[in-house]
Amino acid sequence: MSIELGLMLAGMLTIGFFAQWLAWRVKLPAILFLLLAGILLGPVSHVLDPDKLLGQLLFPIVSLSVALILFEGSLTLRFHELSGISHVVRGLVSYGAVVALLLLAVAGHYFAGMGWDLALLFGALTCVTGPTVIVPMLRTLRPNARIANTLRWEGIVIDPLGALFAVLIYEAIVSRHQGHAIGVFLTTVLVGVACGGIAALVLAFFLRRQLIPEYLQNFGALAMVLLSFTLSNEFAHDSGLLAVTVMGIALCNMRDVHIDDILDFKEHLTILLVSMLFILLAARLSWPLPSGTLWAGIAIFLAAQFVVRPISVIVSSIGSSMTWRERALISWVAPRGIVAASVSALFSLRMAHLGVSGSELLVPLVFILIIGTVILQSATSRPLARWLKVAEPEPHGVLIYGSDAVARAIGRALKEAGFHVLLADDDWDGIRRARMEGFGTFYGNPVSAHADLNLDLIGIGQMLGLCTQRERNSLACLHYQQEFGREKVYRLRNLAPQDTNHRKALSDRLLVPALFEEGMTHARFAELLIRGWRIKSTGLTTTFDWPHFVEQYGSNSLLLFGVDEKHVLRVAVERRVLEPRPGWTVIVLVPPEAVGF
Repeated sequence: MSIELGLMLAGMLTIGFFAQWLAWRVKLPAILFLLLAGILLGPVSHVLDPDKLLGQLLFPIVSLSVALILFEGSLTLRFHELSGISHVVRGLVSYGAVVALLLLAVAGHYFAGMGWDLALLFGALTCVTGPTVIVPMLRTLRPNARIANTLRWEGIVIDPLGALFAVLIYEAIVSRHQGHAIGVFLTTVLVGVACGGIAALVLAFFLRRQLIPEYLQNFGALAMVLLSFTLSNEFAHDSGLLAVTVMGIALCNMRDVHIDDILDFKEHLTILLVSMLFILLAARLSWPLPSGTLWAGIAIFLAAQFVVRPISVIVSSIGSSMTWRERALISWVAPRGIVAASVSALFSLRMAHLGVSGSELLVPLVFILIIGTVILQSATSRPLARWLKVAEPEPHGVLIYGSDAVARAIGRALKEAGFHVLLADDDWDGIRRARMEGFGTFYGNPVSAHADLNLDLIGIGQMLGLCTQRERNSLACLHYQQEFGREKVYRLRNLAPQDTNHRKALSDRLLVPALFEEGMTHARFAELLIRGWRIKSTGLTTTFDWPHFVEQYGSNSLLLFGVDEKHVLRVAVERRVLEPRPGWTVIVLVPPEAVGF
């Protein structure tokens, strides 16, 4: 079946979008659906033939895409953050990773018949997890905070480190296969490090001195990455991947270099590249697989799941305070992701061109391991966590979007009532004040791709939109309705109903429930606080119930929340009367003249 190139590329983009959307809806890593889509389009239906479709452009497209993916991953390795990670994480990303690499190499050698050099490369590629596969899994797994932080930090740190190890081993294999001496290998490494370092210094020079206008910074960074990759390859063959990895690590660890916008752009670009790339790579798989490859892949998957990961965790956690239950769950969760899939495909293409024996096994074995770990661990991790008694109970914590006086006052009342409160905002002054008051905070836009990877929602089950910017507030509420459910997201009005048109008011009311009484706005709440109103928490009893409270503190007191006997937070919203009962704790905004205040 012949399909025009333009139509095929547009179709791949559309399929990639739906795969990413489906992953978001079901909270699973997108790589699973992308690989399955590629397999259906290629080996199963034969609709897509990447080699025929792209011809000689296939290798350059894959190479440049992988270069950008590695650069984006390496931008997250900030050395100053490593001092704060736990002993177990340091072990998992250092000697634990080496143990996993060697054991996976042994499995590849004996189960798949790989030579030792190719087996070591396979081990380096598949000992890596990554935030893009860990974070979606943690949202459904919901383990305790210590397990969640360990798994998340392992993915963040080992993603660029694993890529660096894999590139170095690949360089050694290529040098050895081409008959080069150790000096050529060292030259390749030095050229890659030098080109990456120089590119980072040049880009940092222009960014520090604001010689590039803001709207061109992303374009300039993209051009510098690709230039570094191609020039490094020209100076020393196959050194480009090392160059872009070094460039990313160097750039994110330089002082006074603002790369947040570049990182956001690269994250969005990576989503596009990954969506296209993995469909292409999966479509190139031949079916049936080479004799014995499927069974070898299954054997390696079982070894990785039941032998390699547990041994790595045991070695890494020696001397830690983790319980055996926590170690058992960490031993179970280690999905493979983007680095393993993309880099293995590129290396396989290059080594097949060089005639390296067994290189055709690399991609199918890696894909089998990715699909196996993602499916098995996604389906079983939550029940296992419950059985081990290391799962978080139903999340009752509150995410507040905002950090001004109103957000901090409401957050303080909820915190005093025993709820975990997290304030998220990109207003540094407000976040700084919140930190000084002891709140958990996230500095940044809670709807950004950066937040998807770094905002810790463990224990959080509700969201209050208290941002002063109306559009951002609405966007955040819509975003977190998919995370927590429609009935767990609320917003404080930025405009009173009479200040906006009827259609917009109706739309807002249907989308997200408005907090507190009819007509209450953020500005009015802030004004009441300035005039001396205070938030008060009181326990109700049969002798001092809600009518008694209103009688004592005034009928103009504003009920904000109720906490029932089961410590469930009840939120007062427009058009829904909250009726506090004896045994509840009420959180109320009371006037300054109230008795007893």
